[in-house]
Amino acid sequence: MPSAIVVERLGKRYRLGEREPYGALRDSIARAARAPWRLARRIGRRETSASEPWVAALDDVSFDVGEGEVVGIIGRNGSGKSTLLKILSRITEPSSGRAEVRGRVGSLLEVGTGFHPELTGRENVFVNGAILGMRRREIARRFDEIIDFADVDRFVDTPVKHYSSGMQMRLAFAVAAHLEPEILLVDEVLAVGDIEFQKKCLGKIGAVSRDGRTVLLVSHQMNQLRRLCRRCVWLEAGRVHEIGPGGETLAHYERALLAPDATAVAGRVFRQWQLAEGGHIVRTVDGPVAVDLRLALAEPISRGHLGVSIYSEREELVAGWAFEPLDLEAGTRDVRITLASLPLRPGSYRLVFSLFDRGNNMTGGALVEQWAALPPLALDVPPLSHPQDHWAGVLNVSAELALADEAGAAVPIVSTSA
Repeated sequence: MPSAIVVERLGKRYRLGEREPYGALRDSIARAARAPWRLARRIGRRETSASEPWVAALDDVSFDVGEGEVVGIIGRNGSGKSTLLKILSRITEPSSGRAEVRGRVGSLLEVGTGFHPELTGRENVFVNGAILGMRRREIARRFDEIIDFADVDRFVDTPVKHYSSGMQMRLAFAVAAHLEPEILLVDEVLAVGDIEFQKKCLGKIGAVSRDGRTVLLVSHQMNQLRRLCRRCVWLEAGRVHEIGPGGETLAHYERALLAPDATAVAGRVFRQWQLAEGGHIVRTVDGPVAVDLRLALAEPISRGHLGVSIYSEREELVAGWAFEPLDLEAGTRDVRITLASLPLRPGSYRLVFSLFDRGNNMTGGALVEQWAALPPLALDVPPLSHPQDHWAGVLNVSAELALADEAGAAVPIVSTSA
């Protein structure tokens, strides 16, 4: 597969406290005219500037992206993800190495990227299309589709400076995705929109990929990446930590995020939770899963209700249990909840506990506390269902396919748990 993006030993360093120069043509001419004086000053202060601190946003980063491939960029805040996309977008220059982009690039790096606030939405669409090298006729052919996707038809002739951040984001994404760039660079902007618009964006990114165009996507929303990306690049402190298949690399990244330093925030009544064997990570698909819960009760609970819910990363309720009637004395109480099995896909899940006194939410009970438990529950287990996350669903259940031999006996030939 030909490469659309080639990154070789890429590095980017910044001197702390120094601004990177940029601006219009007049600024570049002025900087060139001042160059001899700047050089003299630099020589005069070389000894002091050598001691000034530098920070490496990127260090020796190498990878390539094939044409038509959707690749996710993951990593903690400050790992260099946005810097990488700025270099690929030619917004900033690398300090070392090279980044080659083979094709017309559409980038969406932050809300309102490339928009002039004084121009209307209509004018900005045509300006952005011209920047991408498109003819006016091509832009006009796509215009109605862009406005309809962004849902800003009532405000299309209003200056963009009067748009809300959500409206700017919707229009910016619509322009970047519909004006047919060969390479689309998207940086954590979908988190700004509502759920419905996020679904539209994800569907459009999938359609862009199916059309054979290349997408590089930065996101902290693991489920988005699982649905879209066949490969992921994990950056850690400016360096490549891992490159591999999307689901596998995301699982490794989530496991690192759930290391013992994860912060636990206690509630007023719910103090902490952990698995019976310790920790917060389930590592086996066999047997029961026991959860130990500690409560600190100022008042006794009579005929109460304890609710337990598990939510996926997409905030879907995947399982829930109710324990009632429940009587608890005041003071510190330890409760163990045993689940016969937990056949969920590998990943991170949110536990929510709720406690009612004298009934439940349907019988007039008083809510004592609802607690979104931290750290989250992690399932570090082998995937037993479909190997592609997009088709795997929520459950992690093995299955076998068998064919009958000549004597009529079933002969197993394929097992998803193999």
